[in-house]
Amino acid sequence: MKPRSLMFTLFGDFIRYYGGEIWIGSLIRMMSEFGISESSVRGATLRMVQQDLLKVRRVGNKSYYSLTDKGKRRIEDGVRRVYSVNNHKWDGYWRILTYSVPEEKRDLRNQIRKELLWTGFGLMSNGTWVSPNPLEEQIMEMVRTYDLYDYTMLFSSASVISHDNQYIIEKGWNLHEIQSEYQTFIETYKPKYEQLKDRVWDNTLTDVEAFVERIYLVHIYRKFLFKDPGFPMDFLPSAWNGNVARDLFWHIHQLISTQAVRYFESVFEHAPDIHLSASRERAINPFAEVYL
Repeated sequence: MKPRSLMFTLFGDFIRYYGGEIWIGSLIRMMSEFGISESSVRGATLRMVQQDLLKVRRVGNKSYYSLTDKGKRRIEDGVRRVYSVNNHKWDGYWRILTYSVPEEKRDLRNQIRKELLWTGFGLMSNGTWVSPNPLEEQIMEMVRTYDLYDYTMLFSSASVISHDNQYIIEKGWNLHEIQSEYQTFIETYKPKYEQLKDRVWDNTLTDVEAFVERIYLVHIYRKFLFKDPGFPMDFLPSAWNGNVARDLFWHIHQLISTQAVRYFESVFEHAPDIHLSASRERAINPFAEVYL
């Protein structure tokens, strides 16, 4: 696991419920459980500050890190999608985004592509992306964040005259490949779930082990956000195994969360100049606060 990816998981799955700010020493201790050195943690936080994803403030001789608005946007969207249930029906509208970014802004163009893949859009042709999901708010937030008004146009349409819906789905997304990866997740984590149940019931699973298992679980499951578009039920195959994978994710997450949060609280240190209003219940069960 790369330091930056682990940092995002820690902020999204734990730190956000405890004031959103953490002492660098606590980060170093937690990330050491994944074999990441102190120098790697400090290097990753510095780069994320330079990329406007984290901000740092000093209190006495200690440094405390929190997410910037840009970092929060990425985290909050990811958390919402990881812990939500995709059981909505299609509202009958395609969202169509077109953009044309000049060559001298190639990095910006690449960033737009990453954002669109993250939100579940499918590529139809060069500079044209579509989605059946109500993502207008997220896309306009992206436009504002990257100042894309001069380069983008967002439409919504109840029909596509030249092609049917099935053609659009097959062109924009590879659902068979996604199902195959979900199956790999199921085959990997189904026996692990049984093993973890035995260890929890036998009281042989330590808090730090539960913490590590939860982080890895979320980290691996979160990768589906870059592949699964979160289609409405109307567009999913009848034997869609994404729901089975999600149920398995939920059961394992809830099985080990109390111990995982207990370890986090034993290591976490916030700045002494703030009054911490922690939400332990939400950290244990983030599913309860997310709705789609």
